[in-house]
Amino acid sequence: MPSDSSSATPRDRLLDAAGELFYLEGVHVGVDAVCKAAGVSKKSMYQVFRSKDALIAESLTRVGVEFLAALVPSGRDERSPRERILHLFERQDQMSELKAFRGCPFVNTATELKQADHPGSVVARAFKQQMTDFFRTEAIAAGIADPAVLATQLTMVFDGASAMAVVRAQPLGGAGVAMASAVLSASVLHER
Repeated sequence: MPSDSSSATPRDRLLDAAGELFYLEGVHVGVDAVCKAAGVSKKSMYQVFRSKDALIAESLTRVGVEFLAALVPSGRDERSPRERILHLFERQDQMSELKAFRGCPFVNTATELKQADHPGSVVARAFKQQMTDFFRTEAIAAGIADPAVLATQLTMVFDGASAMAVVRAQPLGGAGVAMASAVLSASVLHER
């Protein structure tokens, strides 16, 4: 969520502007455009962030926290593991209906950067692992024999559904939910 620009620090304004521009247009967006959107001089930007790479990583961290919070049910959610997993795909489906939906910010960033050791790629990988870990935790709670395999499959469904929505420029219309449900059923993940 963007900070109130009247009280936000230059750092917060830069992170907000970078997060939005990098998600909507890609991390190739120049520092000049980010600084202009943030209302911060380029000199000030480099006083706050040592490089554009650092800005990419930190802005993706901020976006990542918000993105996962919007998808993953709270720890107090008492639904079954299957329902909790499907909740994430239902939220993805809802997000795909937004005009500004550009898919998964982690996959987008890592794909555009193409360097596994880039600070942005490292952040993207860590957040994708958090999603996979969520699926694995739910699979363990459901008593699945190989929770790591199921978690990987569900992550692939999520990423594939995101890509489909972006490539087709259409909302998912339940496709991701249906595919995740089929994978869960094949794994014998039934409600407890």
